[in-house]
Amino acid sequence: METAALLAGTEPDRLPLSAFDFELPAHLIAQEPAPERTGARLLEWSRASGQLVHSHVAELPRFVRRGDVFVFNDTRVMPARLYGRTATGAAVELLVIRRNDNGNWQGLGRPGRRLRPGVRVRFDDSASATVTASHGNGRYDLAFDPDDVPALLAARGELPLPPYIKRPDGPLPYDRERYQTVFAAHSGAVAAPTAGLHFTPALLDALTDAGAEVAFLTLHVGPGTFLPVRASDLNLHLMEAEWCDVPPATAALVNRARAEGRRVVAVGTTVTRALESAADAAGTVRAGARWAEQFIRPGHNFRVIAALFTNFHLPGSTLLALVCAFAGHAATLAVYADAVRRGYRFYSYGDAMLIE
Repeated sequence: METAALLAGTEPDRLPLSAFDFELPAHLIAQEPAPERTGARLLEWSRASGQLVHSHVAELPRFVRRGDVFVFNDTRVMPARLYGRTATGAAVELLVIRRNDNGNWQGLGRPGRRLRPGVRVRFDDSASATVTASHGNGRYDLAFDPDDVPALLAARGELPLPPYIKRPDGPLPYDRERYQTVFAAHSGAVAAPTAGLHFTPALLDALTDAGAEVAFLTLHVGPGTFLPVRASDLNLHLMEAEWCDVPPATAALVNRARAEGRRVVAVGTTVTRALESAADAAGTVRAGARWAEQFIRPGHNFRVIAALFTNFHLPGSTLLALVCAFAGHAATLAVYADAVRRGYRFYSYGDAMLIE
């Protein structure tokens, strides 16, 4: 069956993961950011006309329509990666995700053969974590001693760069600045909302000077953003929920803009997921904290956003599925193929696109 047929209809019966594959040379996966945040390339894509405009992020204000509302994710990436040793001296790596209701913490750990319930991992003479439960696929519940985990992460944690950024020496000093947005405010993410990495205070000012309004929400990006999809059919993929909070002022601004026929521009897939998860059937965004559980893929009816500013995503990823849902499967893969030919850089430290 042709891919187009597989993706036809409002809720496809099958979404084969292979339909979201494309050729991506390894050298196009950005290993470091552009020298300046606004120096990354920008591909502006009009869905209505199919026109592509090649520029740079610094030129984004010229694509603004007066009255646009740009919504940003102000989560802050935790230094969530810890290295320790078991009682036998075996080296272990943990990625701390979030606190459970019972006071323990969720985390990812490797190598799995060294981690089982009861195993204690020491980070230094005064701090350790004990595995209290194993949930498969490298996921564990952890009890920390002492239980001030934020202080432990601040003292010993490492910024969790995505696995696709492969450096022999791991994170570099500049990553602590460049893998955070300039407006990061609320700690809790294990990956950056990467579309927001391109923005500076000066660029935000330029957006408002061009007639746009800016607003913020919080979605703590979880490991589902970068973990590989294991299901061969995307409809069978279990998308991990992520905690988000839409402030009343942001919800009111978005709802007013939509009522007045103005565009809501989501800066990133995380903002898209937060807004679409917060919307009722009529598209009214409800303020408040919740777990964003929607897996946005072809067949999704977008109720809130009218434009999307986002990075270029990896083959077979849930983020690419979201872009395909917004812009069309065949059209997205065609634009991506053109971007590959033109040498655009992909993923967290890569270039950006504005889909209108």
